[in-house]
Amino acid sequence: MSKIKEYFADTKTELKHVNWPTKMQTIYYTLIVVVLSVGLAYILGLFDFLFSKGLEKVIAI
Repeated sequence: MSKIKEYFADTKTELKHVNWPTKMQTIYYTLIVVVLSVGLAYILGLFDFLFSKGLEKVIAI
């Protein structure tokens, strides 16, 4: 049981050394991730659409 207490004490100590982002940094980075995810989803959807249309034309021949 003492090892568990030691683990949590060490974890608490280490968390005090973490450089947490500010609220604005968190919002900014979240927006970057959302925009990049939507952009990538759009590009992949476009490629999927183009490949499926191309495959339909090849199969229809």
